[in-house]
Amino acid sequence: MEYRQLGRTGVKVSALCLGCMIFGGRTTPEDSYAIIDRALDAGINFLDTANVYSRGRSEEATGEALKRNGKRQRVVLATKVHGIMDDDPNAQGTSRRHIIEQCEASLRRLQTDYIDLYQIHRPRPETVCVKCL
Repeated sequence: MEYRQLGRTGVKVSALCLGCMIFGGRTTPEDSYAIIDRALDAGINFLDTANVYSRGRSEEATGEALKRNGKRQRVVLATKVHGIMDDDPNAQGTSRRHIIEQCEASLRRLQTDYIDLYQIHRPRPETVCVKCL
C-alpha cells in the first residue's frame, strides 16, 4: 500500500481511503464490519464517514467495526458535519452549536474519544473569504 502525508500533520494515510457512506444503510452491519476488516488487512488506514450518512448509522457501524477488531489506534478516522439530522432548524449547517453537538454525537456513535480529521461537509455560503473582498 502506498502512503501519503495528510497535509502538514505529519500523519501518513493510505493513498486509498475507505468511504463508509453506505454502512448502516444499504450494507448490513456484519457486511460493514467485514469490509472494514478486509480494507485494514489490505493496508488501508484511512476511513471516511459523516454524521448525516444514514442519519448516524454509518458512524455507528464504523465505530462498532473498530471496537470489534481493536484497530482504532491504527486508523486515521475522518468524519464530517453539516447535514440535517432531525426536524430542529438548528440541527443542521455549520453553526457553532451544531458543530459542537454533532462532534459529541459523532464521538459517541464512533465509540472513540477522538476524531482524527473533522471536516465541514458543505461550504457555508454565508461565510465570505476575507482574501476575496
